[in-house]
Order: sequence, then C-alpha cells, then structure tokens
Amino acid sequence: MQLPPYNTFPNIAGDKVSLRQIQAEDLKDLVEISYYDAVQAQTEQQAAEMQAKINKDYDDGNSIHWGIADKLTNKLVGTCGYYRGLDKGAGELGCVLLPQYRGQGFMTSAMLLAIEFGLNNIGLKRIWAATSQDNKKAIKLLEGLNFIKIADWEDNEVEYELR
Repeated sequence: MQLPPYNTFPNIAGDKVSLRQIQAEDLKDLVEISYYDAVQAQTEQQAAEMQAKINKDYDDGNSIHWGIADKLTNKLVGTCGYYRGLDKGAGELGCVLLPQYRGQGFMTSAMLLAIEFGLNNIGLKRIWAATSQDNKKAIKLLEGLNFIKIADWEDNEVEYELR
C-alpha cells in the first residue's frame, strides 16, 4: 500500500473531469458543500478552516480529498475523496456536488477516477460509502458504480461496498 501524503499531490485527469488539489481561491465556490465531521461551513472562513483540517488529515496519511474540476473550465463543481481507514487497506469514499451540476455525469466520472486511484495507487482492498437512506440519487450513483448495500444503520444511514 502507498498511503498519502505523496511527493506530489496526485491530480488525475479523465475525459469529463479532473481531480485536483483544492486551492484557497476555490473555497468561495465551495462553501455550500464544505463539510468536516458532518458539519457544514456557513462562511468562506469556516470553509478555509475545514480545508486546513482536511489538508492536515492528508499530511497525516489519513485521507485524500480532491476538488472535482470541469475539464472544460477547470472550475470546481464538487469534491470527493477517501476519508478514513486507509491504514487498514480500506477507504470510505465520499463525495458532494454543487446542485447546479447534478445529473450531468460529473460525479460518476469523478468517482470512477477515485475508485481507480484507490485500487491501483493506494492499494485498497475495500472501498465503501455511507449515505442517508433518503438520498436516492447517491444510492443510484453507488449502485450504478457496482456498490452493493451491506448494512442499514439505526440513524437512517446505509453502507455500501464496491464489489
């Protein structure tokens, strides 16, 4: 396994999107989808503080967090990454997309790139994701990427695993 941090942050290019490191100038566009420990940022300052924590998690080898950039404009449309379990050969894959970009294939493209990176570069043996039972679009996305439901949690959450 090759855990983060890497000598050079791994930016990954696909046909529709690229996964790249989030820069300070990106944060103003990401406030509404900036989260840390399930808490949402309300201001650009809070988003910056959350990004600093995410960067520290990366530097500590516990996660990797990408901005999802539209390949045509390089504008960030969302984020995705692995947020826990890397040292055990497992990664929780999480993602969030700005509302105006949903339903256009951005997240499917991003998740495919992240999955490939997790398997081939990190060496993950297990990739999983959790979402609310009410988040039908996320469930449809996961199932379309060959994740299967493996658990229902008491707090309305469901867990999916890549097969």
